[in-house]
Formats: sequence, C-alpha cells, structure tokens
Amino acid sequence: MTFEEILPQLKAGKRIIRKGWSGYELYVTLVSGEVYDGAPVTPYLLIKTSDEGFSSFAPTVCDILATDWAIVQ
Repeated sequence: MTFEEILPQLKAGKRIIRKGWSGYELYVTLVSGEVYDGAPVTPYLLIKTSDEGFSSFAPTVCDILATDWAIVQ
C-alpha cells in the first residue's frame, strides 16, 4: 500500500509498518487525545522498536513515496 492509502487506517487506530524495514521496527501508531498540564497535545506518531520501546516517528520522503506499507495484525 502507499502512504496515502494506509494513512486512513493509521487514523482509525491501526498499527502500520513498511515491509522493506529490517525487522527492528515493529510498528507505527498514532497517538491522539492526550492532555499535558491541562492542555491538549497535538497528535503525533510513535514507532515501536524491538529493543528501545517507543520513539517519535516522522516519515521520510522515502517512507511517503514507498509502496510497501502494510497493516500490522
């Protein structure tokens, strides 16, 4: 799938990944609806890795143009 095709799935709560990644990356998820210090937090993306927990995720141009996106079951 392309990033444009998978983005609605991500927004609907699905976890996504690129098939071309090495396996270190487990999935990308959207975090929304959070509040910090009484103020709403802008939605953001996290990536789950096999050894470090979660990190912030910003798709690269290669990620956006890739056609190997898939939903993680």
